[in-house]
Amino acid sequence: MIEKILIANRGEIALRILRACREMGIQTVAVHSTADHNLKHVLLADEAVCIGPPAVPESYTNIPAIISAAEVTNATAIHPGYGFLAENADFAERVEQSGFIFIGPTADTIRLMGDKLSAIEAMKEAGVPCVPGSDGPLGNDPKVNRKLARDIGYPVIIKASGGGGGKGMRVVRDEDSLLNAIAMTRMEAKNAFNNDVVYMEKFLENPRHVEIQVLSDGNRAVHLGERDCSMQRRHQKVLEESPAPGIAEKTRNKIGKLCVKACEKIHYRGAGTFEFLYENGEFYFIEMNTRLQVEHPVTEMVTGIDLVREQINIAAGLPLSLKKEDIQIRGHAIECRINAEHPETFMPSPGTVTDYHVPGGLGIRVDSHVYSGYTVPPYYDSMIGKLIAYGATREIAIARMRNALMEMVVEGIESNIPLHRTLMDDPEFCKGGANIHYLEKKLGLS
Repeated sequence: MIEKILIANRGEIALRILRACREMGIQTVAVHSTADHNLKHVLLADEAVCIGPPAVPESYTNIPAIISAAEVTNATAIHPGYGFLAENADFAERVEQSGFIFIGPTADTIRLMGDKLSAIEAMKEAGVPCVPGSDGPLGNDPKVNRKLARDIGYPVIIKASGGGGGKGMRVVRDEDSLLNAIAMTRMEAKNAFNNDVVYMEKFLENPRHVEIQVLSDGNRAVHLGERDCSMQRRHQKVLEESPAPGIAEKTRNKIGKLCVKACEKIHYRGAGTFEFLYENGEFYFIEMNTRLQVEHPVTEMVTGIDLVREQINIAAGLPLSLKKEDIQIRGHAIECRINAEHPETFMPSPGTVTDYHVPGGLGIRVDSHVYSGYTVPPYYDSMIGKLIAYGATREIAIARMRNALMEMVVEGIESNIPLHRTLMDDPEFCKGGANIHYLEKKLGLS
């Protein structure tokens, strides 16, 4: 039984976890930096511990400080949320070695799926389709690398094995650029991830980004359908929806079954997401996120399943409560990420929120830690909330989102609400099925 959870995160996801804990009768501990003493979840938690100054390495990724906070408050478990330490295998290991429950996969699983090459190998063994590529790390022989690229077929993409978040990737369209691209990606990967291993894949020109949500207790798994995350800027998701437009139920279930099989094969524990590129009716695995995703609310809206509650129950050692037949996809949900940034230049806009009003109405959900008078600090990610609209059809969900965006007020700082309003009226978005390059082309960024 989990009696007290330390929430090792901040912002809207920390508040989301706190709310789930309260529903379940679980006490909460909020850890925070000196810049976050007035965060909503810090004020609402049963206990709060300051773990350091604003800088992330001295607070939210300071493993000894977080473990110490769990010890002094007698916490039972630690929930990492997303970002920060959520996919840090060393942290998961330290948590469990210190006698606490880590609400997430085992450290070994995080390591397996965190390395892109070992993840691809594991997925191939489970029968999950992958992008054609080098089937291993690139060596230093120019002739071998040129032959690999010719065999795969240009354009190719060079990727860092330990990469993520759009870093450590270079598209190569001809042989003349290949060797320099490999060298540059290796250098970037070493600097960013302390791991200079790179590999090569076929570059898909016009794919969509579609991901499958899973839950697994280490023995048995289920999938909860898919999300379309193709509206991206600089490899960062802007808007997500579920289900993905134009993907038939038969296709969804086929790829979902393969993801379930993969989870069971690697004895996956907790909530996870298989990310795919989807082009010409085919799925190609790119990576697995071994944590809760930012966009998890759209899955909750169309399935009625509380993913955070399920995470906690699985971590407590309970068997998966859901069966395949329990999961029904009903209606459509869209999520807009609300960021404190200029809507055209995308420069971060920290500062004090002088007026804040959230929209309402049937099918509207707002996940946000912001309130009037709250000061958005300059030290962290610019996302200040998520606006979710649900409807019986995609058209109704879009109409409700359009209304909600018109109602929403965030004054005192800049936000990207105007961009989302534009997207809700964009013919290509409204039609559905836009690829991952569409938004950047629309914004004149590519």
